[in-house]
Amino acid sequence: MLTPTAALVADAAARGAGIGAFNVVTLEHAEAIVTGAEQAALPVILQVSENTVRFHGRLAPIAAAARAVAAESTVPVALHLDHITDPDLIAQAGPCGFSSIMYDASTLSYVDNVAATAAAVRKCRRAGLWMESELGAVGGKGGAHTPGVRTDPAEAASYVAATGVDALAVAVGSQHAMTTRSASLDHDLIARLRTAVPVPLVLHGSSGVPDPELLAAVQGGLVKINIGTALNLAYVRAIRAELTPTTSDPRTFLAPARTAMAGTVAHLLRLLATPAVGQPHP
Repeated sequence: MLTPTAALVADAAARGAGIGAFNVVTLEHAEAIVTGAEQAALPVILQVSENTVRFHGRLAPIAAAARAVAAESTVPVALHLDHITDPDLIAQAGPCGFSSIMYDASTLSYVDNVAATAAAVRKCRRAGLWMESELGAVGGKGGAHTPGVRTDPAEAASYVAATGVDALAVAVGSQHAMTTRSASLDHDLIARLRTAVPVPLVLHGSSGVPDPELLAAVQGGLVKINIGTALNLAYVRAIRAELTPTTSDPRTFLAPARTAMAGTVAHLLRLLATPAVGQPHP
């Protein structure tokens, strides 16, 4: 069933748990993510990034596929546009079935990030969209997830107040596109960010974070957990295992690839759903 992102994030925060947000690249990704969520009997967020929009050449077809898969699901599923820099995509989000976006101005200076993000928030409010953003390194080309960069709690609190965002992606030790699960998160910083920031916190680059670290991060205050590379690794491994010099039917390798991704999703959703002991998250 198609459900607003805001509702799924708010419910997870109220339970002191996490909500998994998985990146869709192909139809098989969307089908696998929803199948995994149904196996776990847990809600999920389908994310389509601006990079994926560029890959397909336009938003509407992949959005229509994801929306159809979400609508027929037996669990709540939200549609989210991820890492958007093109303002035109904000206008397309609602008509294409998305209830939220992540607007990414993290490579800009702090002042320019605040100005661009606040303008995007105003557009989202008019369109009825929930909005996430990312606080990047001042002047850093690599954004908030450049190795070694961390989010300052006081600056994060000021940023949220100045922009009005609904959720904030923070840099606490993860990196995008990691292919090994070796990231070590700063759990003391997570706790300080949770105290300082009045909106739900988001972890990007979660594929490189091992299970115990993810669990501790969610129980420490992170709510929306973005996962992309982990699915692509499962997808490609399964395809490699099935391909032979005589393979001619893509269904022979896409079906096991889809099954492998679904298993990854189910496992991670169950892990993230473990509630924290004590107070709910902001």
